[in-house]
Amino acid sequence: MKEETVMPLAVFALMIASFGIGTTEFVIMGLLPEVAADMSVTLTTAGLLISGYALGVVFGGPLFTAAATRMPRKNMLLILMGLFIIGNMLAAVAPAYWILMTGRIFAAICHGAFLGIGSVVAAAMVDQDKRSRAISLVFTGLTVANVFGAPLGTWIGQYFDWRATFWMITVIGVVSLVGLVALVPARPNEVPARLRTELAVFTRGQVWLALATAGLSIGALFAAFSYVSPLMTEVAGFDAGMLTPLLMLFGVGLVIGNLLGGRYADRAQVPTLLTAQALLAAVLVAFTLTAHIQVAAGATLALLGGAGFASVPGFMTRVIDKAAGAPTLASAMASSAANAGIAIGSYLAGLTINAGMGFTAPLWVGALMAVAAFLVTLASGALDRSRGARRDAPAPSTALAPEESR
Repeated sequence: MKEETVMPLAVFALMIASFGIGTTEFVIMGLLPEVAADMSVTLTTAGLLISGYALGVVFGGPLFTAAATRMPRKNMLLILMGLFIIGNMLAAVAPAYWILMTGRIFAAICHGAFLGIGSVVAAAMVDQDKRSRAISLVFTGLTVANVFGAPLGTWIGQYFDWRATFWMITVIGVVSLVGLVALVPARPNEVPARLRTELAVFTRGQVWLALATAGLSIGALFAAFSYVSPLMTEVAGFDAGMLTPLLMLFGVGLVIGNLLGGRYADRAQVPTLLTAQALLAAVLVAFTLTAHIQVAAGATLALLGGAGFASVPGFMTRVIDKAAGAPTLASAMASSAANAGIAIGSYLAGLTINAGMGFTAPLWVGALMAVAAFLVTLASGALDRSRGARRDAPAPSTALAPEESR
């Protein structure tokens, strides 16, 4: 029996943790000058704190998950939140740059595994037709971090001290840890997974297609977003002081798109993904035209956030479905795939700018990646209807149950 009174509070605890994770990821971008000056390093060296975090997400999350597969999922979440707290405490007190980098990597390991495992836990606590909505609530914390967490952390770091920002995030981590302990069910009937079983799901073609969908969908968004500052200032003509409210507008789009994507993915998973990816491609193409008109550019930026994150609950649920019976490691890999997509999209977008194609060129890169995501999802959906796909991926309703029956 699912405890309907506990489930929303448990998902809320996961959402708060996600908010802290999102804040610590994004806030560093606004604090690089302060960190560089305090640590006596160049701005470029300080920028490696972003790259180091990304690598921690891509590689650290799956490695931790693989090492801890036999552990109950709640325990995994608690250890990860402990790493998050330690990482941000190290950042707050770091006397040297390498200690700050170590703290960032600790926090990144939490990011890479927590969102995947948290998605599995959230999906397990609700009925079959509410799983995508539960996952969207977990990711709501990540999107709200863009709207409030990162701007607030940047303001604290600039007005007081950048270390104060990481102390604030540490407090969020402690609150999250208490919430996870108190609210997330222990699920004593859950049998810890076996690493061999978790790895076996990667022999399924549909798992790889779902991971590709995640990477291409988010990569398409960030191919454009990585260079949104020069796009909005140099092309649209906004003053630099308008970037913060514009980015908050983008963040509002992320929140709305994520919640709508979760609601509709529960009704029709593949059609929702296809709609979100087609809409993202259309918005990116339209942005090449509206970028020259300030009001239209601002509105399109909000639509970009909405279309870009509308696919997240759907592809996370799809990864869990296609890794039926052993979804823990696969869901952590989804976060890695998304971050790999971000890295690839940003890199390709940078190549177009270096080639002198202008600041609207990354929008075309994103549109092409969104079309690729659409085609991959279309192919995966076609396989769902084939006899072979039914052998490759058991019915979604068994996605979490086998661990309880082994």
